[in-house]
Amino acid sequence: MRHFISTALLIFGLGISNSSYAKIDLVTVPDRDKTQLTIYNSADLTLVREQRTLTLKKGLNRLEFGWENTLIDPTSVQLRAPRHAAQVRLLEVSYPKGVKGSAIWTIESDIAGPVPVEITFFTSGISWHAFYMGTLSKDEQHLQLQGYVTIRNYSGEDYQNASTRVIVGKIHLLDEIAALARRDAPYNRPDGTIGRLPMTLASGAMKRKAYREMDKAEERLSMNDAVAAKSIIKEGLSEYFLYTIEGTENIPNHWGKRLPSFNIKNIPIRNLYRFEVERYGNATHRLIYFRNDKKHQLGKEPLPGGKMKIFREIDSEGHLAYTGQVHTKYIPVNQEIELDFGQAREVKVEPVLMSEKTENYQFNSKGNIAGFDRIQEWEIKLENNRDIPVDIEVWRHFHNAYWDIDNSVDNKGKFKKIDIDSVKYTIELPPYSKTTLAYVLTKYEGERQNRR
Repeated sequence: MRHFISTALLIFGLGISNSSYAKIDLVTVPDRDKTQLTIYNSADLTLVREQRTLTLKKGLNRLEFGWENTLIDPTSVQLRAPRHAAQVRLLEVSYPKGVKGSAIWTIESDIAGPVPVEITFFTSGISWHAFYMGTLSKDEQHLQLQGYVTIRNYSGEDYQNASTRVIVGKIHLLDEIAALARRDAPYNRPDGTIGRLPMTLASGAMKRKAYREMDKAEERLSMNDAVAAKSIIKEGLSEYFLYTIEGTENIPNHWGKRLPSFNIKNIPIRNLYRFEVERYGNATHRLIYFRNDKKHQLGKEPLPGGKMKIFREIDSEGHLAYTGQVHTKYIPVNQEIELDFGQAREVKVEPVLMSEKTENYQFNSKGNIAGFDRIQEWEIKLENNRDIPVDIEVWRHFHNAYWDIDNSVDNKGKFKKIDIDSVKYTIELPPYSKTTLAYVLTKYEGERQNRR
């Protein structure tokens, strides 16, 4: 089993030169005491924070840190002894000639014996994605929503018993971490020459500042926090949101793992079928709405964008029917969520132009037609082939700012003018039923002496 620090971080005796590097008797340090991963998905960036207990002697100690075949950013590696900050000091970092992906740290210690140390660095290749499972009640008035976080590790390193946190939000870094990891050495080359570095390293101070700010945010939730049953704790950090998955997980290289985030039952929803030619063509689309707020038992944190699969209860024995799958965008607190499941086959809306005529012609000074009335008689046929009542919205856009409408007295739908050229009908249609909306539309075309 491959371990990055447990095989690559080694203790050396005092006074050993780089030329005798290969002849040294190496002592492997103990396994990691704790490992914490904080994954910033928007930048392909993960902060790794490891705790180990090193046995140091008074005076100078040498440790080797290696990152070959991983996507670690060597410029980000830090070592510190939080409990003995004034007694354990990192003096210098050197790079053995001919040894790729390795650095030797010289540490001065005023104490002898076990010393807890913390090693932090940034790596790429670890990503996370949100995934949701929803179950509609049989009457489709409520939704059970289960959230998950899927983590994939392609960093080149195994992480055992790691506590995991993910960041929702976008960060701005100046360097591609994966590109930095492929460099031969983080600063000057081991042979003393200065290599060609990416142009972005000219702004290295700004990059290090970004790292420090992120590192400072990490301190708000210590690795020493108690952990309980598997769940996720959320906490706001300025423009980011931190999801902390309690407990620990083994996340080997080239593996993925899905972890539970939340499970909320009885979220009130609005189930709607909408017909709008300008938006959907001649198809009726099925939509589900709810808000990310306290009224809907949500609203504690933003919901990351991700894939959502929806099922529906079909009987009292827990059998489910598949409804569909959608991809959601990032949903801030208090924002409404619209889930569009595409064309609905069981609810149909068909507008039919029954007749059309023109009249009341107006002429200009040259005797040409300048305007007229266009009178259209419409019937909109609605059909519900489902076993539950459904709410339907029918949107009509007239593409003319001047019009009148005469709705049939038999219309069972609720009529509403939306804007200068748009109207909406709303109707609840019982199971396995049909109805018709009818209206007469008069458009005033062209130039008119007296606009209505």
